[in-house]
Amino acid sequence: MEDKVMPFPNAPFREVPVEPAAPPFAQTDQYQKVLSAAHEHLLNRIEDERIDIDAWAPDTVSRWAQGETAAFVQEWRIPINEQEMQDVAAGLVKELTGFGPLDDLLRDPTIEDILINGYKDVHVSQGGRLQRATQRFTDDTHLLRILRRIIAPLGRRLDDSNPMVDARLPNGGRLNAIISPLAVDGPMVSIRKFRKDPYTPDELLDMGTFDKPMQALLQAMVLGRCNILVSGGTSSGKTSLLNALAHYIPENERVLTVEDTAELSLNHPHVVRLESRLGGADGQGAVSIRDLVRNSLRMRPDRIVVGEVRGAEVLEMLQAMNTGHDGSMATIHANSPRDCLYRIEMLAGFAGFQGSEDSLRRQIASAIDFIVQISRLGSGRRVLISITEITGVSDNMISTQEMFRHEVQIDDAGRETDRWIGLGFHPHSHKLEPFRQALRDSFGPGAW
Repeated sequence: MEDKVMPFPNAPFREVPVEPAAPPFAQTDQYQKVLSAAHEHLLNRIEDERIDIDAWAPDTVSRWAQGETAAFVQEWRIPINEQEMQDVAAGLVKELTGFGPLDDLLRDPTIEDILINGYKDVHVSQGGRLQRATQRFTDDTHLLRILRRIIAPLGRRLDDSNPMVDARLPNGGRLNAIISPLAVDGPMVSIRKFRKDPYTPDELLDMGTFDKPMQALLQAMVLGRCNILVSGGTSSGKTSLLNALAHYIPENERVLTVEDTAELSLNHPHVVRLESRLGGADGQGAVSIRDLVRNSLRMRPDRIVVGEVRGAEVLEMLQAMNTGHDGSMATIHANSPRDCLYRIEMLAGFAGFQGSEDSLRRQIASAIDFIVQISRLGSGRRVLISITEITGVSDNMISTQEMFRHEVQIDDAGRETDRWIGLGFHPHSHKLEPFRQALRDSFGPGAW
């Protein structure tokens, strides 16, 4: 058999450049121009013929949009093919009955956050990781029109006189938008989405948020009516964990939730949800979280759950925890249990606490039983990194003991693995006394 000889063996190798694939039509500037013109055409038709499109069924709207799009493309001799015309028609349906480019993103259950940095730049968070989305808007006017459609049912405004809005969406999500002149590069929008059905403790266990012994301790803390603070950074999973902990609250207890923007979705049969209210243009009519927490004490609650402690309401929360409302819970922004305690002291000082530093620390130590620290790792995973018990005050400092600590280990394949270390401390809280044997069985021999 003859050896095959490569032709021109001494010729230098030259890499042939590969032309990048053309983007889909729906991601092009031409699509945006056609969609914008067709949308304006349809709005004129609706106004001239007084069409009540809201009364139509979705299939009827879709067929009407397809027919009108075909007539529009033919009349103006727009050079697009059949598939591209279908893309325009589908986009028009979303513009007329939904939220335009945001429609698919809002319906996607895997998307946690939608971040819009101007009309051309849309990012989404999936699995804790940010990535750029293919959706975009035609211009700032297009984006503003969609935003105003979203907030219109909520009775909120977004214009030059009111350039910031923070609102709860009907589906349970939260929208924050800021526009010109405060936002220099166009409208900036952050949409936080929440699961329709909140995570259960077992689901969080399967996801690797914590391990079995930690779950047993969390369950005992809730059933034992311990006062719990869930601490963590932005988007670390504090609200999801608080929702999960509520699964352990007995059904015969009355739970009151107090939030700035209602995000909690407790799977419990007896929940009273309270939400603060911003004042009008003159500041009149505002109702703060502090007002709601103070009022909730008169509503016969068994437990009070504060969505996030960030201001003067910290004093009312401490008072509630110290005056018989055991089993209350709240979240707070902090990067460690010790930072959590410092933040509470700082917020109490800003709220006008009149006592001494020592009396404030004693009140904090008496009110809070456990701090549960949750964090989002670099890989996007959210895990409990610490469960810390407040044991009292010693040498004018709040004493703590860490019950569990999280460590990340790298296996032989270079993958991250989680390991939670039980530090073997005996919990001081008398509230856990009925669960001591069950906790020993869960932690294993020699844990205490």
